[in-house]
Amino acid sequence: MRPYQLQEIATWVDGEFYGRGELEILNADIIRDATAGCLTFAEKPEYFQKAADCEASAVLIPEGSVEQFREISQKDVLAVSRVTECFAKLVSLFRRPLPCPTPGVSEKAVIDPSAQIGPGVHIAPGAVIGPDVVISGECRIHAGVHLMSGVSVGTATEIFPNVVVYENCIVGAQCRLHANCVIGAHGFGYESSTGEHFPGPQLGNVVIGDHVEIGAGTSIDRATFGSTSIGEGTKIDNQVQIGHNCRIGKRNLICAQVGIAGSCTTGDNVVLAGQVGIGDHISIGQKTILGAKAGVMADIPEGQVYLGAPATPVKQQMSIVAATHRLPEMRRKIKQLERQLEKLQENADAGGSSSVHDAA
Repeated sequence: MRPYQLQEIATWVDGEFYGRGELEILNADIIRDATAGCLTFAEKPEYFQKAADCEASAVLIPEGSVEQFREISQKDVLAVSRVTECFAKLVSLFRRPLPCPTPGVSEKAVIDPSAQIGPGVHIAPGAVIGPDVVISGECRIHAGVHLMSGVSVGTATEIFPNVVVYENCIVGAQCRLHANCVIGAHGFGYESSTGEHFPGPQLGNVVIGDHVEIGAGTSIDRATFGSTSIGEGTKIDNQVQIGHNCRIGKRNLICAQVGIAGSCTTGDNVVLAGQVGIGDHISIGQKTILGAKAGVMADIPEGQVYLGAPATPVKQQMSIVAATHRLPEMRRKIKQLERQLEKLQENADAGGSSSVHDAA
């Protein structure tokens, strides 16, 4: 890969360079790993000192912050409006992208004759495409994928190795389903009135909207009768569990190891941080943020930030945490007060005995 001058890069990302326009940039890397000849990035002022101290030759920073950065470093800088987005472009410039699978159906794939395969589709060896499956154009189906009967996949969706999509589930357009995720498995619902556990009906499906990304190892259960749904533009991290009958809103961000029990709903633009747990039949309002490990046992209105287990509004939770941190000190004071009370009681008892003896 040839080097690029800083002024070339500035033109390419529609930015402004400050320093040596002829400076040759050999690579783009994060602050931790940057070496001489690299361009790194600092999207916030709190990262400026680390960027100044690292070995990178130039730094990508937000426009309007050049003077602030130059107060601590004379490194060459490139100022842009969208730092992270531009840095991603630069990384792709210096790193050869993975080859895009060429359209075509492998002879080693198993495809039912009733399946409908659109134009420009890539199906890799070992994929299994069941009866009445519909795969729209430009999709990429990697090795080991199993699409069971009646599945529908929208245009330009990519399904990575070993994904399983159960029968009659619908995947939208321009989605990405990462390795080993499972869409439409049976929900965890049992009838136990007789003392034994008998599985309930599993007659529904999963409907995934357009532009959804689902991480590796994530499971989304099918509905009992209707549809478990994932709203358009939602991004789901690895190892997430979404129970049967849930309705996830648009543009949600659901981080790793979140567990959502059955029949929950979330509004649009909800954020669930890592390891959040939500009980069944809970409703989360739009634009709400649940902090890591929050345990939700009741409905939460829109536009809130909740933390803790059980989850409470952020200010209340901070008070609880502050009080919890004071418990050792409070315990010591209580013991000290107990000892003082014991001495006072002893003195009182001793004084009372003397008075009685003197009177006698």
